Amino acid sequence: MARDIFIGGAWPYANYYLHVGHLAALLPGDILAKYYRGCGDNVIYVSGSDCHGTPITERARKDSTTPFEIANHYHNEFVKSFEKAGFEYDEYSATMFDHHKDYVMQQFKRMIDNGYIYEKEEKQDYCEKCNKFLSDREITGTCPHCGGTSTGEQCDSCGDSLDCSEVLDKHCKACGSTTIMKNNKHLYFKLPVFKEVLQKLIDDNKNRWRKNALGEAQKYIDMGLVERAATRQLDWGIKVPVKGYEDKRIYVWIEAVLGYLSVGESVAKKRGIDFDKFMNKDNSNLRTYYVHGKDNIPFHTTIYPALIKAIGNDYRMPDYIVSSAYVNLNQEKMSKSKGNLITVNELLDMFDKDTVRFYFTFKGPETNDMNCSILDIVGVHNKFLVGMLGNFVNRNLSFINKKFDGIISEGNIDQEIKKLTVDTYKTVGEYFEKAEFRNAANAIIEYISSANKYYDNKEPWNQVKEDINAFNDTTYTCIYMIANIANLIAPICPDASLKIKNMLNLSPFKWQEEMISGSIKINNLDMLYQRLDEKEYDE
Repeated sequence: MARDIFIGGAWPYANYYLHVGHLAALLPGDILAKYYRGCGDNVIYVSGSDCHGTPITERARKDSTTPFEIANHYHNEFVKSFEKAGFEYDEYSATMFDHHKDYVMQQFKRMIDNGYIYEKEEKQDYCEKCNKFLSDREITGTCPHCGGTSTGEQCDSCGDSLDCSEVLDKHCKACGSTTIMKNNKHLYFKLPVFKEVLQKLIDDNKNRWRKNALGEAQKYIDMGLVERAATRQLDWGIKVPVKGYEDKRIYVWIEAVLGYLSVGESVAKKRGIDFDKFMNKDNSNLRTYYVHGKDNIPFHTTIYPALIKAIGNDYRMPDYIVSSAYVNLNQEKMSKSKGNLITVNELLDMFDKDTVRFYFTFKGPETNDMNCSILDIVGVHNKFLVGMLGNFVNRNLSFINKKFDGIISEGNIDQEIKKLTVDTYKTVGEYFEKAEFRNAANAIIEYISSANKYYDNKEPWNQVKEDINAFNDTTYTCIYMIANIANLIAPICPDASLKIKNMLNLSPFKWQEEMISGSIKINNLDMLYQRLDEKEYDE
């Protein structure tokens, strides 16, 4: 029976290009989607661009443009980058799209009706000259810890996170006027009432969530859950569906994670699926995965589950939290200001997508921060994709092409190899489903290594002269392995998989043993990968 699979990839913030840290964190979602589709399961794989909030409005102010122009530009760039990297979302949306806005306003009303959002009046910084309340990022002042220049939420000098009330000598960023304190009303979300629910969620998923997710989620609860502002003093964002809040917008933290559900519902509608039944907590056929970076853990382990409960739609809580650690570049934390940041586009201009996808699967930041370097990518490409995978495929097919005009005669498939192949599907599939992608990559490499050893031990270059039947059996077994390698690598290296399938006239990718029969004609022999010269990349 086909399983129901929901995969949510984190929504990157639309104020700069995607960098390699985004790619490493989000790639597992695409691998999962490709794998489960290959299994014939019902997959809904969604994501989108996070387009609202103060950073984008600030960027627009500095660039003398509109928040829409900033968000729309980077959203379109994200779409291109994901396509270039081979991602296949069922739908990639944006929080500024009407469907998402309508969905969020509807769910916001439900949370109010259910008693989880309430009004509170508090003092807030106000600029008399601009005649407006100011958000944290619209304030500049002095850090109380180091004396450096600070915004209302973080010091630019020492990097400390601050509460706006701590900042000294506060001024309006736009006009430079000194701020005053004035009463303002906002809506708040009752996060603390979900403490027991969230604790149980952590306890129930100790074998499915990644360790960093468990640790960060527990830490967040232990620090003490606080009621969070659900509205923001902005004019760029989703309108608050409450009278008297026309000058405010729904806080980005509450609406961005609801994108999983707004876009998931959109995909389900197009397919004629009842999304409420698909996502219901009692759907024993359902598995849910949420794929993101370490900095997004609290939003997926605490905020998002609490919102699901507050809405009251009986949706499944996250089954698998696939939270990656950080990617450092050349042993340093990536930073735009330091100039040591590589965008996804820049990396994919240097390497083909299979190389990049394999590298971040094989060495990805699953449990610890990883160090990335261009020369390391070159080394991994040459050793594994060229030296192992490419070598096995090329020496088999080139020999047949040269000696037998590309005709592979039928032979007997080695039964031990057949068993190894079936076992490898099982092993790799289990690793994929548990979101253990490095283990999956290593199991695939082990299979390819066994294929190379089999070829070397059989010495088909001698068999062809001494025993043509033995040669045919060896070659047919190797072709059988190549056909199954095409399936095994498909979720990670889709281009190489497709090349192999085209060369051997194989059926489209399915996650099952690939059977071959009869003689096979090689079609347009092509090298899978070219060796890269380290000297060309050394600069």
